[in-house]
Amino acid sequence: MQTSLSPPVIAYIGLGSNLVDPIVQIKSARIAVAAIEGVQEMTFSSLYHSLPMGPQDQPDYVNAVMGVVTKLLPMDLLRNLQHIENIQGRIRTGERWGARTLDLDILTYGDQEIDEPDLIVPHKGIEERSFVLCPLFEIAPELYVPNKGSIVDLIAKCPLSGLKRIN
Repeated sequence: MQTSLSPPVIAYIGLGSNLVDPIVQIKSARIAVAAIEGVQEMTFSSLYHSLPMGPQDQPDYVNAVMGVVTKLLPMDLLRNLQHIENIQGRIRTGERWGARTLDLDILTYGDQEIDEPDLIVPHKGIEERSFVLCPLFEIAPELYVPNKGSIVDLIAKCPLSGLKRIN
């Protein structure tokens, strides 16, 4: 894929899957993200089991968060992540919060706030999602989420909602 380079930035990426062997989907996505030119894995959380956020007539999710150092501009990183989703069988039906083989979200991109039609960073609703906050806290306990607050304060206000770390 074509990419534009910028000075290195620390970004956190949320990974989620609830179809076609979710643990394998997450592990494969981790390898694929780390292989993107201009992206270097910094840290990776434990895997977490979570209840579906949207319709409840779907399988439970497996979630994780990956910390990377990237030289890619935000939109180029997003396009690369969407490419990985497509390769791993993601079908975009337009259904919000539906079942999927893979969901890769840019949670934070340095200290930037981005509000574009295709990309909102920090990720919209980050402060309400234990399946994002717990793995993010695990790997970045000092993180400040722009315009949201410290990860410590955010996680203290967010109910766990059935979230369980996978051994």
